[in-house]
Amino acid sequence: MLQCLCGRSLKKNKNPTEPQLKGIVTRLFCRQGFYLQMGQDGSLDGTKDDSTNSSLFNLIPVGLRVVAIQSVKTGLYIAMNGEGHLYSSELFTAECKFKESVFENYYVIYSSMLYRQKESGRAWFLGLNKEGQAMKGNRVKKTKPAAHFLPKPIEVAMYREPSLHDVGEAVPKLAGGPPSKSTTSEPVVMNGGKPVSKPDKEET
Repeated sequence: MLQCLCGRSLKKNKNPTEPQLKGIVTRLFCRQGFYLQMGQDGSLDGTKDDSTNSSLFNLIPVGLRVVAIQSVKTGLYIAMNGEGHLYSSELFTAECKFKESVFENYYVIYSSMLYRQKESGRAWFLGLNKEGQAMKGNRVKKTKPAAHFLPKPIEVAMYREPSLHDVGEAVPKLAGGPPSKSTTSEPVVMNGGKPVSKPDKEET
């Protein structure tokens, strides 16, 4: 059975600049037949191409079965607002937190930690429609293929804990010494919406 893919340990380290969280670099394959991808402009949709860098994401554990989903290429986080719309965020905020759950068919579903239906309490999910377009979270049902993702891990990586910022707060300057990098030359490890090394070159 597929287990929760991200580490659950959030132990405090004396040196906060050191990578402490074990996450994965992965592609998220939707049951609709598309890989989730983020364009250079931060737009979200699906692609059939299983080799493009735009479909690579950092899955960073930020709580118990809670993850931040960050584009390796752009350094932006996937977020969901109070209307259910998905957007990309340079800052890591509460709207960037998604609960990672394994569905009964072994696919993984990602629901907003912040928003849900007021009347029924039904969760809002990350999802792609049959055309590969991002859907509003309140339109996605967890029993439908739109919400079902199969992570295809590329490698395990270590991350610094993202700094939580209030929505609308000014972009802070990175404090401390040089940014942390993963144990391998690839992929790029990013934190707080700021890439710590140059993203991959544009694909042709």
